[in-house]
Amino acid sequence: MDFQTAVKTCFNKYATFSGRASRSEYWWWALFIIVASVILEAVDFAIGFGDWGLLSNIFTLATLIPSIAVAARRLHDVNKSGWWQLLVIVPLVGWIILLIWVIKAGSTDENRFGPAVVTVSDFDPAD
Repeated sequence: MDFQTAVKTCFNKYATFSGRASRSEYWWWALFIIVASVILEAVDFAIGFGDWGLLSNIFTLATLIPSIAVAARRLHDVNKSGWWQLLVIVPLVGWIILLIWVIKAGSTDENRFGPAVVTVSDFDPAD
């Protein structure tokens, strides 16, 4: 999955907490959030909204639900409940555990959250 497809998918599945998300979908979305946030922060400072962060705060609110949803779907891909995102409350240890899970490759067969996510790397050119 490429950058544009991942961003479109996450917006199309705005509040879809079921199913699975590939690593590429999750990490392209994360890159989009980081880059857009940095750009909007710079724009906020340039137009005098630096203290309020008006544009960046609106963007954060607009992307909060899809960010939680794609993280839940990513955890589903490694056969974990989306509720495990609450580990972020536990400083350092929770973050490390979540990071390991979102980096980990998803299960290649169907799990309790649905069929496997097929990515380009799953195809064998010899077939």
